Amino acid sequence: MSRNEMNSTSEPSLDIGEEIEDSDHEEVSDAFPFTEMRTVFSDPVNYNVKHPLFNAWTLWFDNPGKKASQNTWSQNLKEMITFDSVEEFWGVYNNIVKSSDLASGSNYHLFKQGIKPMWEDPLNEQGGKWVIQFHRNKIGEEINTLWLYTMLACIGESFDYPDEVCGAVVSVRKIFYRISLWTRTSNNVEISKTLGRQLKSTLGLANQTLEFQPHSDAIKSGNPNKDRLLV
Repeated sequence: MSRNEMNSTSEPSLDIGEEIEDSDHEEVSDAFPFTEMRTVFSDPVNYNVKHPLFNAWTLWFDNPGKKASQNTWSQNLKEMITFDSVEEFWGVYNNIVKSSDLASGSNYHLFKQGIKPMWEDPLNEQGGKWVIQFHRNKIGEEINTLWLYTMLACIGESFDYPDEVCGAVVSVRKIFYRISLWTRTSNNVEISKTLGRQLKSTLGLANQTLEFQPHSDAIKSGNPNKDRLLV
């Protein structure tokens, strides 16, 4: 809105030019800049408005290779970037390699800031993950949309128990893709099943079965727990 438009209203207006010196006039203009509000949705390059997220999130990447041990795997884990606004998320997403184009063995990990994407992290060790697997030849590039929806559900805090969500992982393998939702706890059936059902609904996978895997099962040697949750 210009100054002329402001002064054309029916209310009495001051002649600012007569009331204050030019230098003061410049200060008033600087204090009340009439700039257009641009968001990432209307101008993805020159946006000037940010929409904060409830939490800051960190994107991690690794491609450890076939012979990686637990120790060497952690050495290959790379912290890429942390963001805390909608605009920053899209800036990251639009400038990284799509999941379908990653080399076999690669993983993207999106976790709340301060939580490492590993079982040993104090906020993960009592939890588990909902896992869903897709055959690469059947799903193709659709994995990119499914991973995007998973990330949006996480950063948008759209789950009924958002504090229970630690992060999510997309894994690229030779013959399949896998998406996992990591949670803080594994011993509350109601909470776990609710999160699983909501992930299933978010991804539109009514005919697909999701399985919950406690991290304690993955750490144990021998046969894992056979009484895993399914939705």
